[in-house]
Amino acid sequence: MRLIKFLKSVCKEMKKVVWPNVHQTKRDTCTVIGTSIFFAIFFAIIDGILQSLLGLL
Repeated sequence: MRLIKFLKSVCKEMKKVVWPNVHQTKRDTCTVIGTSIFFAIFFAIIDGILQSLLGLL
């Protein structure tokens, strides 16, 4: 009985969800990929600088 009540409430909540459209999904995907590439390059540069500084010790 509790399972049926739970599943009904799940269906009710799923109807309230606003799913993103294709344009929003593409934009958000590009944002995530761009941010990931930016931080990968940023941390690679920082890592190189720190390795150079530690090599001087």
